[in-house]
Amino acid sequence: MDPSAYDPRQLRHLAGEIITNVRELAAAGWTPATSSNFSRRLDDRHVAITVSGRDKGRLNEDDIMVVDLDGNPVETGHRPSAETLLHTQLYRRFPDVGCVLHTHSQAQTVASRLYAGAGRVHLEGYELLKAFPGTSTHDTELDIPVLPNSQDMRTLAAQVDALLDNQPMWGYLIDGHGLYAWGRDMAEARRHLEAFEFLLGCELELRKLCP
Repeated sequence: MDPSAYDPRQLRHLAGEIITNVRELAAAGWTPATSSNFSRRLDDRHVAITVSGRDKGRLNEDDIMVVDLDGNPVETGHRPSAETLLHTQLYRRFPDVGCVLHTHSQAQTVASRLYAGAGRVHLEGYELLKAFPGTSTHDTELDIPVLPNSQDMRTLAAQVDALLDNQPMWGYLIDGHGLYAWGRDMAEARRHLEAFEFLLGCELELRKLCP
């Protein structure tokens, strides 16, 4: 089988899904200045991902490209995000992951700076923790790891792999950067992303009220 072959109809379907959802995230202010990147699993060898440097509030089908699971462009002259490897490592590692969302909201970025020294944001007692699989009660705890920022994606990917070896998780922060969240499909990935956003906002508000 041609390793570059994929179903163009499925690509068009996923591109439309990415465009619709990302425009909503952009309208919420989570993708400033062409930042952020988004992807969907196309098949067991390919990923549909946003092209680098595009305004995420004005995406069209030409702004969605295909890469293989090593992050290499497939049948296109477009350039993928520099952070593509952080997407593809999740697809390689977890066959059930179907969507990865990376945003730069103010709450995510501020929390990443505030908690960088601790290396995590610790969450407990929130009803919204039930948004994550395997959680059925507020009486639970969850850590969002905070990784040091780096322009070396292989180093960052190795750090993420080390975390995944030791704990179940559905997202992480990068210091001064933003949030990665994922799920089995777009709906689940968005649920995780929105839950993290809300919970991080709560923690920041608590820091103001109870310094």
